[in-house]
Amino acid sequence: MAETGQVESSKTAAAVDAELRAKRPWRTDPHYFEKVQVSSLALLKMAMHAREGEPLEVMGLLQGKVAEKTFIVTDAFALPVEGTETRVNAGAGANEFMVEYMSGSKDAGDEKAVVGWYHSHPGYGCWLSGIDVSTQMLQQTYQDPYVAIVIDPTRTAATGRVEIGAFRTYPENYTPPSSEESAYQSIPLNKIEDFGVHCKRYYPVDVSFFRSDVDEAVLPLLWNKYWISVLSSSPLHSNAEYTANRINDLRKKLSEVEQGLFHGSGLGGREFFADASKGKAKEHKIGQASADAAKLSSEILSSSAIEYNKMKLFSFK
Repeated sequence: MAETGQVESSKTAAAVDAELRAKRPWRTDPHYFEKVQVSSLALLKMAMHAREGEPLEVMGLLQGKVAEKTFIVTDAFALPVEGTETRVNAGAGANEFMVEYMSGSKDAGDEKAVVGWYHSHPGYGCWLSGIDVSTQMLQQTYQDPYVAIVIDPTRTAATGRVEIGAFRTYPENYTPPSSEESAYQSIPLNKIEDFGVHCKRYYPVDVSFFRSDVDEAVLPLLWNKYWISVLSSSPLHSNAEYTANRINDLRKKLSEVEQGLFHGSGLGGREFFADASKGKAKEHKIGQASADAAKLSSEILSSSAIEYNKMKLFSFK
């Protein structure tokens, strides 16, 4: 992820958007979209919504335009959905709200199109589950261009930086090249099977950020509602349960590495640590478990540093 400057002027962007929607190059190229540019306003709205919804998943929609191989997300709005700790689905009420919201925006002179959806994965990373893949494939079939964004508010609070990912699904009968390999990411043991079964049905899109003139005007208003909770909260305390769960998950992974249970059909027919050489499998398992341990240690140190700085800043002794 990277931070970018201003996007092209709205008039030019609108013309490019209209031209691309007429040509629909994504219909013939499964990898057409490569980037997502997210405005600071949309990012803050998604992060606040996801944090407020913890430990349940939340869901919302993305507004903006498309450019050459790029989604430009300028705004986001939450949907009134009933989520659980593991899934979220939009019902009839959410669909009615979406129609009313878009109608009201159009009446107010704001005609930004819906270009995707976002939802949260509290504490278990940014990827698409089987339900997420089905949702995204349905939207790409009938509402394309459409992108899926996943945000992890728990890991965001633990690391001090936004944990976010953007994804596009492949067509139903498309087989991605076997050489395609995604970067390793830490997945809780109880989510590995769902991740492994569906991880070849979509691909990640690079995420970057920009700040627009609208952001400059609106961000201070949103931040005025948010800064108190940031300063008054303690990542060490608020994420204590998450940290304990991560430690327990790491213990289980190391135990299964030791017992050699990740071979063969141990996880729904898919090895968690895929490697062409069976002789190096255990070495890779230990290496990736070590990566999980290093990441967790880094998160705890980051939270401790934040806590220390707050104590120094607000201590009057």
